[in-house]
Amino acid sequence: MSSIPRIAIIMDENTSVDGTRYDMTKNYFVAIHRAGGLPFGIPYFMDMVGTVVNEFDGFVDVGGRFAFPDEWFLDGQVSKAPRSERLDVELALMRGFLERDKPVLGICNGMQVLAGLHGCRLSPDIRAMGSHIMDHDRRGHEHPVAIMANTMLSRIVGKSELAVNTFHREAVVELSDGVTAGAFAGDGVIEAIEVPSRRFALGVQWHQELFAKQDHAGNAIFSAFVQAAGRG
Repeated sequence: MSSIPRIAIIMDENTSVDGTRYDMTKNYFVAIHRAGGLPFGIPYFMDMVGTVVNEFDGFVDVGGRFAFPDEWFLDGQVSKAPRSERLDVELALMRGFLERDKPVLGICNGMQVLAGLHGCRLSPDIRAMGSHIMDHDRRGHEHPVAIMANTMLSRIVGKSELAVNTFHREAVVELSDGVTAGAFAGDGVIEAIEVPSRRFALGVQWHQELFAKQDHAGNAIFSAFVQAAGRG
């Protein structure tokens, strides 16, 4: 059996159309492969969850746009996104890897799932939080994020600031006691979280995979994740 870490990557889908296709960038796979892992796409079959959790070394929860449970949001607010069959499988995978303390990496939607499972609260429309909030839903736009000192993220990237992309409407706005903020945008929006009680449980709001073929300091996140997965 190969000693190279095997990484499960849940597939995304075309929820903006009709949800009939798995649809995602190849860059998630490129990023994991370049970091030294073996990436595998995981479809939405609940009877696969146990096998995936048992046989894979780490889990990447990718971006996507679909509705989360109402209780994850601020009181009186609910998601404006469509429903998806992805959610139940995604939650089962994330819970399974966390319970076994296998490394998990959440990107955009994946960070929000990691947060929701740990009692954090989300906003379904971050622009409605105040006039000081910038437009985070801008494909191709970049902005700086401040990396918090003494966090796992700061140790991984070795910098106090990163330039990142931004493509999200929802955001984590309240943290639970078990979750730490790893980075903030200039308007105060939480851009990264981590769960200190786990060996490696990190979420970033931006799409780091889109930098996979570039020289970007944030790609160290993938390297650290794969290394942690290899330590079993």
